[in-house]
Amino acid sequence: MNESTIFLLVLLLIGIVAKNNSLIISIIVLLILKYTLLGDRVFPYLQSKGINLGVTIITIAVLVPIATGEIGFKNLIDALKTPVAWIALLSGIAVALLAKGGVHLLATSPQITAALVLGTVLSVALFKGVAVGPLIGAGIAYLFIWIVELIK
Repeated sequence: MNESTIFLLVLLLIGIVAKNNSLIISIIVLLILKYTLLGDRVFPYLQSKGINLGVTIITIAVLVPIATGEIGFKNLIDALKTPVAWIALLSGIAVALLAKGGVHLLATSPQITAALVLGTVLSVALFKGVAVGPLIGAGIAYLFIWIVELIK
């Protein structure tokens, strides 16, 4: 068993303890791909297109209420009459910009992924946090790195 397999198994154990189904499923899929030799073909694709694919799937899930008619223009217009909606709108913009920085950070420093995953898993396990993936974590890290560089 090589180091990458042991690392994945440790993360799998942490995922099981933390009851993080996304992490558990992800690691099982990666181990299957790795040991069925599909990884040689699939890993390069996932590494280059996986984040975009994941964002697309999340976007589809978020837009389902619009597609089903549960949310329409009237809901949007009514919501924008409240301060809470404007805070949500600005938060959505901020998160998207942070995620953009996160994509850049993950592309230029892929080794940070391990720390982001560990931080996410620890938050889920210790604080009952919600695992939203490393992308927003990378975005927040990017923001703090930018602030530290600015202060230097």
